[in-house]
Amino acid sequence: MTTGATVWLTGLPSAGKTTIAYELAGRLREEGHLVEVLDGDEIREFISAGLGFSREDRHTNVQRIGFVAELLARNGVKALVPVIAPYADSRDAVRKRHQENGTAYVEVHVATPVEVCSVRDVKGLYAKQAAGELTGLTGVDDPYEEPETPDLRIESQHQSVQESAASVYALLSGKGLA
Repeated sequence: MTTGATVWLTGLPSAGKTTIAYELAGRLREEGHLVEVLDGDEIREFISAGLGFSREDRHTNVQRIGFVAELLARNGVKALVPVIAPYADSRDAVRKRHQENGTAYVEVHVATPVEVCSVRDVKGLYAKQAAGELTGLTGVDDPYEEPETPDLRIESQHQSVQESAASVYALLSGKGLA
């Protein structure tokens, strides 16, 4: 039986969270781990459909994702969660749920600066915000509360996707989770 864990990757839009998660997922699967990537965009479409982007709705979305991740992790799956999760109290509540259930949880801050994210602009959000077509963009005109003590901090602008995923893998290995 494999040991489950939740790996929560938080950071700004276009920071590299999802790309790192999928790279790590491939490596873990090659080693025989059960892995699920809980992509924030997919969750919003299916589990959190109808929620907006108010603070309350963002909190609800994060709690739903955290519940699913903990459920998977406690059943032997590595749940990789690339989600912005902009508020510290929301992330803390997810961590607390994991602790209460004795489920492994690690928080990874993909700490890519907003200037780099806006150049990457994977989904065109920064361009829409700059053109006045979008408001409430996390890290620009809506807050992002950086984790004070993440288990790992990645500055993706200074390393490759493979190096970023390898650093998360090393963290998991050090904790006996990979």
